[in-house]
Amino acid sequence: MATLGLCFAVLTSILATALCQSARAQERKAPAVGGFESKLEYCKTCHGLSGQGYLGYFPMPRLAGQQPEYIEAQLRAFIERRRSNPVMFNVAHVLSPSMISALANHFYHLNPPPSDGAPRRAVALGKQIFEEGLPESNVPACSACHGEDGHGQHEIPRLAGQLYPYMVGQLTGWSKERGQGTAVDTSAIMAPTAHNLTRSQVEAVAAYVSNLR
Repeated sequence: MATLGLCFAVLTSILATALCQSARAQERKAPAVGGFESKLEYCKTCHGLSGQGYLGYFPMPRLAGQQPEYIEAQLRAFIERRRSNPVMFNVAHVLSPSMISALANHFYHLNPPPSDGAPRRAVALGKQIFEEGLPESNVPACSACHGEDGHGQHEIPRLAGQLYPYMVGQLTGWSKERGQGTAVDTSAIMAPTAHNLTRSQVEAVAAYVSNLR
């Protein structure tokens, strides 16, 4: 009987250890509530599984390949209401600085192909404006800041592969969302540039950069 009791005790101990190890493994696999994975899934709801953006009635911007510093700066702008967007304020204001950095870094390393849908007729004009600007309208070359490949740098955003309708909407309605409040950030330089572009020129630039990789 003593032997059976000892065996039972040993078996119970082994089973308890196995169950604890299994529970710890499940904890490691399952994302914590409010953790990185859950926040990332929330971002994907609007911005696409690969951060490619969403083509719809309300186009959602491409985040894939975007400069991390730019994403971080814009999330802070939403939080501080320097950019007016109620949805993004609700998303951003609950994010910690470390979570913002982690999400920005994740999207930077994604690189899906550009979404199709931009009109081709104005691509040549868009390329000219992107590379040379419009001196007569006081519009500098886009490439001067955003790079010849349109990938941007630091807080200057990547334009390559950005959704055509989103680009058109941002450039034609720049002052409606950005530049709110009294604080000034690096995007302020775009205010006169966007203002000096005609609708057809905006569409041309958007068409060109949307096809860049």
